[in-house]
Amino acid sequence: MSSSSALRELQHELETKANDLSKLQKEIAKNHQVRKKYTVQLGENELVLKELDLLNEDANVFKLIGPVLVKQDLAEAKANVRKRIDYISAELKRLDGTLQDLEEKQNSKKDAVLKVQQRIQALQAGKAKA
Repeated sequence: MSSSSALRELQHELETKANDLSKLQKEIAKNHQVRKKYTVQLGENELVLKELDLLNEDANVFKLIGPVLVKQDLAEAKANVRKRIDYISAELKRLDGTLQDLEEKQNSKKDAVLKVQQRIQALQAGKAKA
């Protein structure tokens, strides 16, 4: 195989690996956005729970359903907020696991791209000497 066809093949391989790396980086960025949204929601719900804990047992609690405020039992409101906190925490944990996997894949793709670049440089250096 001639060195120019080998070079073209390596450049194509580099392009493919770089595209894969780019897709992974976009996925990681998307994961970070979703994680940020959940983190904000978790903080809001923890604040709501603290506020509910400050109330007396006979306090009136209302829940917004569409455009209407509906009276709700305090214990039920606390239970709903705790469930929401548990759900959000579980989602954050899942997102962290996914993020860790994506970052490992990203590192492996970076290494692969680097190796192909080194092979291209070695091939070009060999051409320059000839």
